Amino acid sequence: MDRRFIFLLNVAQRRVQRVVAAQSPKGRATAAQSGLLFVLGRRDGVLMGEAGAALDLGMPGVSGLVERAVEAGLIEKRADPDDGRAWRLWLTAAGRRALTRAKASAAELNARLTEGFSEAEIDVVARWLVSVQDKFPKGENE
Repeated sequence: MDRRFIFLLNVAQRRVQRVVAAQSPKGRATAAQSGLLFVLGRRDGVLMGEAGAALDLGMPGVSGLVERAVEAGLIEKRADPDDGRAWRLWLTAAGRRALTRAKASAAELNARLTEGFSEAEIDVVARWLVSVQDKFPKGENE
């Protein structure tokens, strides 16, 4: 069994990203935008910084992502009524439709990724991937 975990993680990530990119035809939400839509689907009106934290992005990364999603008509950015310096993010009607499509695509991809593995095996993989985040917390080596 090949245990070159860094290599295997990188190859797996690149291959999944290629599939995701191929499933995002022109005019549809990108993979990154879909991630933002998932965050807002759980809690519409989230603060921009909270969305960035949920996506493991710093402020420059989330700012660019938000601007592109606004330009695509997927979300609206509104000043926070309690703190004029902060921004809240809201799904648009187009964003809700894109979220529905993204959920369907994610379900198909997750089914493909987990095919041939038992629930117990998938639980171990999920636990291992989460442990990587715990062992290497954001900001530790940035």
